[in-house]
Amino acid sequence: MESNGYQSGFGNEFASEAIAGTLPVGRNSPQRVAHGLYAEQLTGTAFTAPRHANRRSWLYRIRPAAMHGRFEPFAQSAFHNDFSQSPVTPEKLRWNPLPMPQAPTDFIDGLFTMAGNGGPEAGTGVGIHLYAANRDMQGRWFYDADGELLIVPQQGRLHIETELGVLDVEPQEIAVIPRGIRFRVALPDVDQAHDAQGRAGVAGAGCAGATGYVCENFGALLRLPDLGPIGSNGLANPRDFLAPNAAYEDVEGDFELIAKFQGHLWRAAIDHSPLDVVGWHGNCAPYKYDLRRFNTIGSISFDHPDPSIFLVLHSPSDTPGTSNMDFVIFPPRILAAHDTFRPPWFHRNIASEFMGLVHGVYDAKADGFAPGGCSLHNCMTGHGPDAATFEKASAADTSKPDYIDGTMAFMFETRAVIRPTAQALDAAHRQQDYPDCWAGLKKRFPG
Repeated sequence: MESNGYQSGFGNEFASEAIAGTLPVGRNSPQRVAHGLYAEQLTGTAFTAPRHANRRSWLYRIRPAAMHGRFEPFAQSAFHNDFSQSPVTPEKLRWNPLPMPQAPTDFIDGLFTMAGNGGPEAGTGVGIHLYAANRDMQGRWFYDADGELLIVPQQGRLHIETELGVLDVEPQEIAVIPRGIRFRVALPDVDQAHDAQGRAGVAGAGCAGATGYVCENFGALLRLPDLGPIGSNGLANPRDFLAPNAAYEDVEGDFELIAKFQGHLWRAAIDHSPLDVVGWHGNCAPYKYDLRRFNTIGSISFDHPDPSIFLVLHSPSDTPGTSNMDFVIFPPRILAAHDTFRPPWFHRNIASEFMGLVHGVYDAKADGFAPGGCSLHNCMTGHGPDAATFEKASAADTSKPDYIDGTMAFMFETRAVIRPTAQALDAAHRQQDYPDCWAGLKKRFPG
């Protein structure tokens, strides 16, 4: 399924049709929909949510979403919401990139749950996952009934075909898939020789693959932050968010629909593609955003502000000023603060931080934090620059600006403790020696 282009804006009232005359005029549910289609409403918030927060879309499709076989449990041991129930360590944790699978593995089978808190039953918290995949999703589609998915590619482009249209996403872009929307992921950068072998169930050698991060948001829908004293411009601009134009396929066959419901996966047979929406209108839709368009704010005198100035999207909580989840990035920028320690300072936070690196080097770590890797610093766990970074920054000439370039790091920050899964704690790619990176910090006080 090919892209039909995009519509611009964040949370707008969009309207798109792949065949002219699909959308009814002046109403949502006419007695007979054009072209013999079915009308179906997708509601992403409560019916009674305030108008500014209400999210819903009307879909005009070849078959209703109710048409599929019976659901049964689907065994996939690595992707779940079974966060560790044992005591959570306050230790600083870091992992190398998730290894690329040897066997043919698609996006869903390639998901590996790292950590999380809360859950879909409570309607708050997040699940944090990595993915490593080397083949397209073939004959299967997926939807998440537990939360919306924030996808951060690190290596390899993603061709995400959804009910409402297509998102083509590359590293340093993000995609957000609303709760319940069905989709399929193809990997354009997987070499075709391996893909042909993968279809036959044979793993190719030396093939390209796709890796990245996924934050599953169980709380309030992601939204743009208020700008307050910053004013009317800056950070992520609403017009840079893109929702897809309608695109559809009318395909029949022996397929499967995978659902994530209450923390686990389920499977149902389906005899057609669910990507059969010929037209839609509303404001509950998948979207993408290019992180390189983020307008970074910073100090031009001394010190530097809190990392909240790097906030792209957040899921608000029931406590004003406190988010269920913040999505923060650390993009290329110019550091000009005079007589100031320019990397992130040593700190302990009430919030908990899960960090990832999409590209380049993170300016608070000299080595060991590789693109595709991740770290977890929980509530009140002391952390900050490693010894090598501290020594370099302490001796730097701050009369000149420092150009931070060729990098893109990010953070999922939550108000609740992020609980690592047992499989993440036991994983071979965990860096057991990570806390040692602070061992070289010297006592500098002369007494």
